[in-house]
Amino acid sequence: MTDVYLEVGAHRVFACALEWPGWCRSARDESRALDALAAYAPRYAPVAAAGRIPFDPVENQLFVVVERLIGTSTTDFGAPDVAAGTDAEPLFEPEARRQVALLEAAWAVLDRVVSGAPAELRKGPRGGGRDRDKIVEHVLAAEAAYGRKLGLKGLKQPAQHDPQAVASLRRAIIDAFQGAVGQESTPSGQWPPRYAVRRIAWHALDHAWEIEDRSESAP
Repeated sequence: MTDVYLEVGAHRVFACALEWPGWCRSARDESRALDALAAYAPRYAPVAAAGRIPFDPVENQLFVVVERLIGTSTTDFGAPDVAAGTDAEPLFEPEARRQVALLEAAWAVLDRVVSGAPAELRKGPRGGGRDRDKIVEHVLAAEAAYGRKLGLKGLKQPAQHDPQAVASLRRAIIDAFQGAVGQESTPSGQWPPRYAVRRIAWHALDHAWEIEDRSESAP
């Protein structure tokens, strides 16, 4: 059984798997959000495989809703924005290693998708008019901002064609996450480490899947 929480906004609901960072989908109501989460199980399977963590895309669709959260305007805008209750609990090894493995796997999937995608993507409602490189720039800018939510200061958005700079940003995020392992509480204004990994992995995968979808029949 997969523990799932629902983040319920006024116009949008996110269904997120607690223990599978990045496996999080949304729709206009709870039922459709859970259906969307189930539909993406086969697309999440390569992420788990990249992290070398067993994942059955059929069995893992057996959901148990363990918590409902009140969403925000950000929820309705299209991004998960609320930490689950269990995210406040201290994080210890080996869970932390598993979280890092799945976050790194999400990044690896994004990198693979980007490397194989055309520069110009199919236009339409799925992502609007941004092409591949603009999406990558957006993800990197967001990750530099997310790092500040882990207590990092002075992070700059790396150039997307500078793999060493991108790797340095990701390493800083992982180091900050690992530095929170064992802490009894999260400093004010920062994200709990579990939520941080879930949000960062979701963002990377959401745009990886967007690029995949919009690469089909691209001009």
